[in-house]
Amino acid sequence: MPENGSRNTRTTPRLARRLLTAAFALPLAIGGGVAVAAPASAASAAVPSGPTASVTLGDSYISGEAGRWMGNSADGSGDRSGTDRAWNGSSYDPSAVYGATAANGCDRSDVAEVTGASSVAAKQINLACSGAVTNNVFRASNGGQSLKGEAPQADQLAAVAAQNDVKLITLSIGGNDLGFSGVISSCVQDYLVWYSYCHGSQQSAIDSKMPAAMAGVGKAIDEIRAVMSNAGYGQGTYRLVLQSYPSPIPRSSEMRYPESGWTRSNTGGCPFWDGDADWARDSMVPQVSKALAQVAAAKGVQFLDISDMLQGREVCSTATQQPTTDAAPSAATSEWARFLDGGLNTTQGALQESMHPNYYGQQALGSCLTQLFARSSGNYACRNTAGQDASGMYLAAE
Repeated sequence: MPENGSRNTRTTPRLARRLLTAAFALPLAIGGGVAVAAPASAASAAVPSGPTASVTLGDSYISGEAGRWMGNSADGSGDRSGTDRAWNGSSYDPSAVYGATAANGCDRSDVAEVTGASSVAAKQINLACSGAVTNNVFRASNGGQSLKGEAPQADQLAAVAAQNDVKLITLSIGGNDLGFSGVISSCVQDYLVWYSYCHGSQQSAIDSKMPAAMAGVGKAIDEIRAVMSNAGYGQGTYRLVLQSYPSPIPRSSEMRYPESGWTRSNTGGCPFWDGDADWARDSMVPQVSKALAQVAAAKGVQFLDISDMLQGREVCSTATQQPTTDAAPSAATSEWARFLDGGLNTTQGALQESMHPNYYGQQALGSCLTQLFARSSGNYACRNTAGQDASGMYLAAE
């Protein structure tokens, strides 16, 4: 167990050093872009009579990042024990999962949350992009910035709102503003190199960034409403939902691999000290969810808390196991989040997929969004039922 403040190095095996190298560069990744149309004025516009649509905006946690993976396997070849959906029998084709956005890294997967809630509307439109921060949502005319060759998401929404009857807009944003990728990288470095915890310094970093990040989330909601108003929508004609973030790793008491040794890094892909895992799972993630819930309340939008939706399905959870050539992936037994790529598994996919809900997790989120839409008001937490697939997801009132 590390001692806070001690900076003694320890011997790092070759595979763990490779994972560490990957972690240094880890970005938060949390359909193609939509052409931007000039918004109609609120005075002359009317809600379009086009097909109904459900739209998602924000970052990697709603774009569908990691939807390529059905659990995690230490097998680094072929279809990785059946977990790699990009395997076509001879090579890997990420576009089979992420479509055209595999090229620019927005990584909108075919199982993204919005696609799993197909009963909400006739069309499911995913405008979210892996790596987005709040100013990638704002309109360009109000400080918004393009990302990965795509227009600000609110400007893309304007085109969608003009051509469709938008019924639901779901937003996931703020994690990159808080520096989630930096938190992960710091904690991994402290596990692999330094004999110290990361949570003290990273708690301070989160606290310092929180006011600006939450102000950005609030402005993103305002920008979305302005776009919809300009397109002729009244607030009662569509629903706007803000959602939080899940914990991809379990608390220490539920870790499948021991804190000592290297199986957490080289096999499990969860290189975190027990103390840091407990902080992330039971302190940092709830803190962020509470802050987002406060923004939702202040702005009068529904809140979907997904902080516990991966409970018992996290990377390295004792309730799960990695698929092997003799045990196929299963929603009942496999992990629902992508492990930290880069150790034993350096050739598997892209680093930005790490620590995001995977194929199974995305299906679960789609189920919760479907259930939320059926409830016209109120805030809810999305939770799973142990041993069941996405059909076991349920909402708990908050």
